[in-house]
Amino acid sequence: MTNNEDLELLDLIAPDFIKTLEKRFKILQSISLMEPVGRRVLADDLDVTERSLRTETDLLRNQGLILSSKSGMSLTEKGSHVARQLGKVLAGYQGTALIEKKLSQKLGIARCIVLPGNADKQHGVIDSFGRRLNQLLGSILPEGKSIVSVTGGTTMARVAQNLSSNLSKNRKLLFLPARGGLGESVMIQANSVCAEMALKTHGQYRALYLPEDISAESFESLQKESSIKSVLDLIYKSNVVIHSIGTASIMADRRNLSPEEKMNVLDSNAVSEAFGDFFDQRGQLVYKVPRIGLHVRDLDKIKYVIAIAGGQKKADAIKSYMNNAPTHTVLITDEGASELILRDNPLK
Repeated sequence: MTNNEDLELLDLIAPDFIKTLEKRFKILQSISLMEPVGRRVLADDLDVTERSLRTETDLLRNQGLILSSKSGMSLTEKGSHVARQLGKVLAGYQGTALIEKKLSQKLGIARCIVLPGNADKQHGVIDSFGRRLNQLLGSILPEGKSIVSVTGGTTMARVAQNLSSNLSKNRKLLFLPARGGLGESVMIQANSVCAEMALKTHGQYRALYLPEDISAESFESLQKESSIKSVLDLIYKSNVVIHSIGTASIMADRRNLSPEEKMNVLDSNAVSEAFGDFFDQRGQLVYKVPRIGLHVRDLDKIKYVIAIAGGQKKADAIKSYMNNAPTHTVLITDEGASELILRDNPLK
């Protein structure tokens, strides 16, 4: 692991540790710039109370990092070295954190996790999505039972291969397809992704064998079938949804749309697709595939919503879909997509 990856892992497992590290580094940095400096002046500069600052500076003094004299505090040689080294370590981490913050603000969602690389050119990036998802789930899933609904697709199929059995420690995981669909290649169907996730995590799964391109009449009647209804009831009780974001033109082919329907999608300038819904650049719904299972509107009621998409080719699709994503969504993406999204009308 690189230093940044180490810090990201520590932040995931022990966020208070990173906050403490950054706080103490800031104290050392300020002393370095202002030495010799008194506690009151330093407290004002850092916008903290003298009492809380005293606790921190006493610790740093005991570690041999700062000296106190009548004229104020200053860094020891050891303290100066530590401050320089910490500055190098935190620079990359804080840079990534800043990008993630800007991206989440631009997209209007709770959190973005940006991983190195470009999934369009580096296939291993998607494997890193899976490993990061594994870490994220390990930190947010409660002990006991969790119901996880997932969509299909090439990204999700690859992500599934990178989950691990440690997720099932003190947990009982049930994976479900977020939607019914047999139109796609078997290996990337939601049912197959569920099965792979269950296998890798030592969890369980239930399948939903349904065609995606069904009539409205069939849609209504199939939902009442007991075997289907039992799975649907579980899907709507999910506490986690993991989904990908598709490019409209590619997904129009995978959804087995008729030539006329494909033309309608393309003529409507569709950019993104998720859960059978096609959206234009502004996030307006332009076409909907009749389907059984979760809809985008259902995500508001689900506690954890994780979207996974990367590569420069997905940048427009991500921006388009996020106009409809619930605000508590967490996006796992890469530098390729994030840099392009932020370059286009970046945040001021």
